[in-house]
Amino acid sequence: MIPTFVIFLREGIEAFLIVAILLAYLDKVGRRELFRDIFIGVALALVLAGLFGAIAYETIRTYAGSRVQTIFETSTYLLACSILTYMTFWMRKHSRAMSGELASRAGQAISGRGRLALSLLAFQSVGREGLETVVFTLAIMFAQSAHFALLGGFLGLITASGIALAIFKFGKKIDIGKFFSVVGIVLMFFAAGLLTDTVENLDQLGWLTILSHPLWNSTSFMSENSSIGDLFHTLIGYSDRPTVLQGIVYVIFVSVVSFIFIKKGPERIESLSISNPASLGASSP
Repeated sequence: MIPTFVIFLREGIEAFLIVAILLAYLDKVGRRELFRDIFIGVALALVLAGLFGAIAYETIRTYAGSRVQTIFETSTYLLACSILTYMTFWMRKHSRAMSGELASRAGQAISGRGRLALSLLAFQSVGREGLETVVFTLAIMFAQSAHFALLGGFLGLITASGIALAIFKFGKKIDIGKFFSVVGIVLMFFAAGLLTDTVENLDQLGWLTILSHPLWNSTSFMSENSSIGDLFHTLIGYSDRPTVLQGIVYVIFVSVVSFIFIKKGPERIESLSISNPASLGASSP
């Protein structure tokens, strides 16, 4: 539940901030009648992401316990790990200019194809976050109870909406860049756990069998199938019988990626006072 809570919290805040920036820009230039088009784009993006996730999950359930399911899970783990790592570094690099870029694209949409372009902009921006979240959720649902994963996601989304609403309503400058940095470090451990799950599945499939003898056996102390063991598995990738290769991959990934991430230092989104139109870099008509 905790992993999906953190992921939905992070992705939810980013998606809500995108919507808030677009709405604030339209309000500044006196085009509030176009709010509906933003909401249409957002709704379509959420529906598409939800349908994709439901179809993918229900499809793979028909292969429960088979080699096909293991292959699909392995692909999902690897994809989720890659996206988690990439998006964390991408947000670090582009967070500073996010408001200005979105306002510029919204301005071009208004002066160009109008309402359809605005809907497409909202659809693209929120849809990307939605599809990423679906991939992460699928990966976690294969590793733990689907009900707990969905509950964590729901709570994370509710929390994210409250935080985004507070930012929009009160217009206070918040160091969102630092927030994403802290959450980014936490997600690096999630990503490392997904990567070791990938290694474990590849070993089971017979595709990667080097260094496959157990590094330790802590089954009697804390089984991976127990409640606490399952919690630590989804949080930090704990395994009661990890292979040597899993241990090496985990340590190298966390050490290298976290070092690079921390060394770059936190970005600060300087123009995130949403209620301050001047921060969006647009001029009123």
